[in-house]
Amino acid sequence: MSRMNEKVRALFESQAIVALATASANGEPNVVPIAAKKVLDDETILISDQYFRKTLANLKENPQASLAFWDPRTVEAYQIKGTVTIETSGRIFEETAAWIEEMARKINAPMKSKGAIVLKIKEIYSSRPGPDAGTRID
Repeated sequence: MSRMNEKVRALFESQAIVALATASANGEPNVVPIAAKKVLDDETILISDQYFRKTLANLKENPQASLAFWDPRTVEAYQIKGTVTIETSGRIFEETAAWIEEMARKINAPMKSKGAIVLKIKEIYSSRPGPDAGTRID
């Protein structure tokens, strides 16, 4: 398991949208933009599922996922790889549903969480252009 350091966490939290990549059991890739995301702790990221179709199907077949995020001004960039669990009941799901309901009210959008995607971080890599691109940073 890897832990986010302050620099990785700060960049993740500052980005309005990050990319979530999944693959089906037979390797068919899928990537989607994610806005409903937050850090639960330095080893865990929460993503709310409002609209997933292919992504949810992939995660049910293959619980491995990857997040990519970057700051175009500084070219700081990271990739996080991890294993996902899908919560559709219980405390984490209920808290996620309430969070999304509040977010929907604030932006006046018809959103409702169908599930809490909990990603346990396994590896973190630098994606910054240059000689260290692709290096594991944990």
